[in-house]
Amino acid sequence: MADQNVRNAGFTPSGITGGSLASSLMSQEARASGGGVHSGGATSTLQEMGAKGTTHSSGYTSSGISGGSRASSTMSKEATSHGGGVPRGGTTSTVQSI
Repeated sequence: MADQNVRNAGFTPSGITGGSLASSLMSQEARASGGGVHSGGATSTLQEMGAKGTTHSSGYTSSGISGGSRASSTMSKEATSHGGGVPRGGTTSTVQSI
């Protein structure tokens, strides 16, 4: 995954771009959680990466998730909390797909 892909989706150093995929994701996540976007969720994770330009160094790569990375830790925690599988639309799958 390239930093440019994250920025093209609307996660930028100056914030989330209105009318973008990022703003749509943020809106959906906020509605699903009762009005807020949680730390560690897809929106906050992608925004942090877009602001810092750290997608690849976080372990989200075009060939998959790097072992021992922040991405693999997130994936492990998410899988554990969902009974062993990573859910479609969860943080790991959303961030990796972008």
